[in-house]
Amino acid sequence: MTDARRLDGKTALVTGASSGLGAHFARVLAQAGAAVGVAARRVERLNDLVAEIEASGGKAFATALDVTDLKQIDSAVTEVEAALGPIDILVNNSGVTAPSAIQRISEEDYDFVMDTNLKGAFFMAQAVGKSMIERKSGGRIINISSTLAHRVIGQLSIYCMSKIALDQMTTAMALEWARHDINVNAICPGYIETEMNADYWQTEAGQAFLQRFPRPRVGEPADLDGALLLLAGDEGRFMNGSVIRVDDGFAVGFK
Repeated sequence: MTDARRLDGKTALVTGASSGLGAHFARVLAQAGAAVGVAARRVERLNDLVAEIEASGGKAFATALDVTDLKQIDSAVTEVEAALGPIDILVNNSGVTAPSAIQRISEEDYDFVMDTNLKGAFFMAQAVGKSMIERKSGGRIINISSTLAHRVIGQLSIYCMSKIALDQMTTAMALEWARHDINVNAICPGYIETEMNADYWQTEAGQAFLQRFPRPRVGEPADLDGALLLLAGDEGRFMNGSVIRVDDGFAVGFK
């Protein structure tokens, strides 16, 4: 790893870190030298992740967090900073979906997705951004969006709406916080195989869906490492308000 992508002496916080991409991002940041706070609702999974990171020589701390509860957001930031030091990097990763045809979407479904993917992400970034501004340290905020912000598919209307709004939130924060030396960017992953969806890609439906991709394949979590470390480290210091698709061409070539 190049020196510019090393994160020694930095503290990162990753939300939605109990599984999938969030857990992977935490491992990658720890391997790059950052002390990593991991936050999610499933604390037992977080404790296992902390033990794994520490067994590999890293430093980590777990905190319970439901991003739809604004009081928990403030508590999580306070706990992580008390345990690991001021947060330099936020990976705003918490996200949910509620697949449904538009005519069957309930208010509860709508609020579930928007409160997590957009409202929770906003106030999570606000809490960390305020801390960075108060101590005049600058920092990096990386919002995890989706290729579906740029290529809508059926049954996922609320999710797609939440992610394109997250992209706009990214650019708005980048504009306002540039004067505080806070870089705010977003990564839009394509379809990535994780423990939650691995079985689907082996089914007939999953294989048929893949045939509509520009290349009939899904990515691996490691395919996002380059973008993550670029935006978290010194190499990305001149990137602010960028929305980076890492989707193997899905947004421009899905049929």
